Amino acid sequence: MAQQLWFLRHGEAEPHDARPDPDRRLTPRGEEQSRAAGRALAALGLSFQLVVTSPLVRALDTARLACEALGCEPVVGEALGCEPVVDEALAGGFDVDDALRLAATAGEDTRVLFVGHNPDFVQIVGDLTSGTIDLKKGGVAAVRLHGRRGELIVLLRPRELKRIRRASPSHAQR
Repeated sequence: MAQQLWFLRHGEAEPHDARPDPDRRLTPRGEEQSRAAGRALAALGLSFQLVVTSPLVRALDTARLACEALGCEPVVGEALGCEPVVDEALAGGFDVDDALRLAATAGEDTRVLFVGHNPDFVQIVGDLTSGTIDLKKGGVAAVRLHGRRGELIVLLRPRELKRIRRASPSHAQR
């Protein structure tokens, strides 16, 4: 397996005038989008060797809710694992070099999940794939790396993540 970079854009957040930008929280819809993303990724049988999140409240909460829904257990005493690691670079101005630097800490043939913001994520996907995407709040995109180039392997909107979650056998048993 080549290394994969997965990008989860934070869920819907409070309006810009609700509080200072770094402190804006998820709305109830944004919380559900975050949980649905984690459950859908779990339903697809995915696991992540590293989860890195922006320190902004809406992204940090998205990461925590998605990881909880993924069934991740904190990794005690290790930097790697599904417990979200906060990195200031994701607060804004996150670029392809930052993504590749952080992904390298997870090792080869791994999946890394980044939780953060646009326009950074769409720019990184574009830089890696030479393509243009529309990554919705609460949506997921993934790129399979081939050196510094990549191919888009998935682009899912929140409503598609919700359908995947609902179609999973574990959801039907609840």
